[in-house]
Amino acid sequence: MEHNTQFAEVTHHHPPSEGTGRIWKTFWILLVITIIELALGFLMYLVPSIPGWIQLFIKGVICILSLAKAFYIVSIFMHLGDEIRNMIMTIVVPLMLFVWFIGAFLWDGNSYRTMRNRYDKYNEERTLPRHEQAGDTARHGFGG
Repeated sequence: MEHNTQFAEVTHHHPPSEGTGRIWKTFWILLVITIIELALGFLMYLVPSIPGWIQLFIKGVICILSLAKAFYIVSIFMHLGDEIRNMIMTIVVPLMLFVWFIGAFLWDGNSYRTMRNRYDKYNEERTLPRHEQAGDTARHGFGG
């Protein structure tokens, strides 16, 4: 029986020295990205007078850097970068849909909370503990 080369292994195996070099390169890239993220986080924490739009920009940069770190980790350490394109898309597309799903539910939940707080005048009465509602302080011995 002949060996069919049409269905040969798809992944690329790197020589040990090349793989070690890739791992160290990735380590240094991840280290630099992490140091930048920490510096931005400490900047926001130590300088509270930063305007809101700059804080939002810094948070966006931190999110982008975190995604870059996730890409390097999955690509190098989990070997997804060595796979064929169809295998990568099989993993990445459902992940992006899941991220969209979480974002959509957070957006919808925030919209519901905002509308409830704005338009439901009895919401405060139903959500406050009994002893904090107006007119109840005398009955429970709080106040004068």
